[in-house]
Amino acid sequence: MNKPIAWYCPLDLIPYPQAWAWQRQLVEQRKGNPQLADVLLTLEHPPIYTLGQGATTDHLQFAPDGCSVPVLRVERGGEVTYHCPGQLVAYPILNLRRHRCDLHWYLHQLEEVIIQTLRVYDIKGERVAGLTGVWVEGYKVAAIGIKVSRWLSFHGIALNVVNDLRGFGQIVPCGIGDRPVGNLLQFRADIKFESVREQFSQSFADVFNLHLEARSLGDLLETPDTGGRTE
Repeated sequence: MNKPIAWYCPLDLIPYPQAWAWQRQLVEQRKGNPQLADVLLTLEHPPIYTLGQGATTDHLQFAPDGCSVPVLRVERGGEVTYHCPGQLVAYPILNLRRHRCDLHWYLHQLEEVIIQTLRVYDIKGERVAGLTGVWVEGYKVAAIGIKVSRWLSFHGIALNVVNDLRGFGQIVPCGIGDRPVGNLLQFRADIKFESVREQFSQSFADVFNLHLEARSLGDLLETPDTGGRTE
């Protein structure tokens, strides 16, 4: 039987710093107890720019201190990106020892989740050699930036579904200046955010050979034994 992955799917917008704190807490719990179940957070954020730990501010086309949208540096890999409502942000907290201790494999699997999700909507997602993420007809629709500590993953995927893309015009997204950013609405006029979120979550479970178990935030953060589920 496939192992469970605890799935938290709030309907409200979640401020990025709050989600970041949740991720770090979940990772620390699993450092103390590696038997805890994997977790998948699928969220939307209010507008914010985030930079990876080694990202350059040269890819910002504004002064960070004078911007009305917050700018935050975090410990993920990658350059600057933009989060906003209508973008699906997914944070897998996986113990990669249960899967494969191989970061290239993990990134490839995350791309595969996106590609399989898009296929359901008759949208052909593609990889680009030498770059991380997923493209549709030359538009980058999904960015990936991860952090792994003691083979526990956090941060993750940002998939543009029905979001306003204008915020990307103020940056060089992911440090790639010669490829446009797009969203799924460009390719499927009837696409809905919640439908994509549910399909993405199921595709994630399929690709990683897990089964989804919807959980409350209290279950995840306040109950250290995560319902007593172990391997």
